[in-house]
Amino acid sequence: MKNFFTVLTLAAGLLFAESATAQSKFGYISVDNVVGLMPETGKLDSLLERYQADSINPQYAQIVSLYQYKDSVYRDSVKTPPAVRKQIEQELPTLIYQIQNWQQIVNQAIEAKQNELLAPIYKKVYDAIKLVAKEKGYTHVLTKESLLVAPEADDMILLVATKLKINVPKPAGR
Repeated sequence: MKNFFTVLTLAAGLLFAESATAQSKFGYISVDNVVGLMPETGKLDSLLERYQADSINPQYAQIVSLYQYKDSVYRDSVKTPPAVRKQIEQELPTLIYQIQNWQQIVNQAIEAKQNELLAPIYKKVYDAIKLVAKEKGYTHVLTKESLLVAPEADDMILLVATKLKINVPKPAGR
């Protein structure tokens, strides 16, 4: 997703480079750095830990318990009717797959939850960037990561941080 925005930003910059005139004003910003400074972002780790403890971990226990139950029913061939055995035989591979790949399933679930929680924060930052760009007369705003060299005066992080009422730590060595 981040790479897509970087490529999109570069492409837009190249398209507008030919038509750029003296009226064009370029700025740049590291959106991820601004998101990292947002107070809401600091709460994400605890929210994700609680999500894992309350939602994901109990699912694992349920899957293991269900597997153990179905496996014992399947193995008890004397008491289990053939139709039930056949159904259980079809269900067991799915349960085994989930148990064997649980860490990957957890990682995907946590990443999806993280993206869900970050979406409003990113929207807030992008809205602030658009507002600052309009107020300060920037015609183009690029991501800092897409630039190799750029003047510090065109870095919009302080302007956007001020608009969002967040503090930006001073760079070391200054």
